[in-house]
Amino acid sequence: MKGLFITLEGPDGSGKSTIARFLADYIKEKGYDVITTREPGGTKISEDIRDIILDNNNTSMSYVTEALLYAASRAQHVSQKIRPAIDEGKVIICERFVLSSLVYQGIGRGLGIEKVKEINDFAIQGVEPDLILFFDIPPEIAIRRKTKKNQGDRLEREKLDFHRKVYEGYLSLMEVYEGKIKTIDATKTKNDTFQQAKAALDNLFEKI
Repeated sequence: MKGLFITLEGPDGSGKSTIARFLADYIKEKGYDVITTREPGGTKISEDIRDIILDNNNTSMSYVTEALLYAASRAQHVSQKIRPAIDEGKVIICERFVLSSLVYQGIGRGLGIEKVKEINDFAIQGVEPDLILFFDIPPEIAIRRKTKKNQGDRLEREKLDFHRKVYEGYLSLMEVYEGKIKTIDATKTKNDTFQQAKAALDNLFEKI
């Protein structure tokens, strides 16, 4: 079987990490070799870049620097981990990918979708997800979930207006990824959210 690349997208606090674990267990039960990973991160170099991006002390970081660091982390991730796993026929579940950069930096930071897409096209070298799960939840609820246990990282601590802009950015790009993106109602319970994601995954497996 050709490897499958599945990405999870949505606001911070939408439950992506929890559902990623549930999906990985489900895929393993079906007999597939599965890898879970995240962005920014996934490799030693990419995780080092992640630390710089999300460090609460880096308040002077320019938006352009932020966008380029995300792309740099992604380039290493794709080269070292994602592409090799696809070539080996594995199923990769990744929390966040290019869509996150388009909405967070392209729209949220106001850098422009085309400019951010350009640097990320260079970073990913043609690697695209087979399925994108968008965890749909109002930012007010998502941020409350995320920060109730801790103070949040540099991006999570942005003002609510920023997170609203990001959420609206996701909604505005749905048509761009039509046919590849599946919306998951993330306001539901963990089990209900998982069942939605599992159904989308089953549909993907039926096509291979």
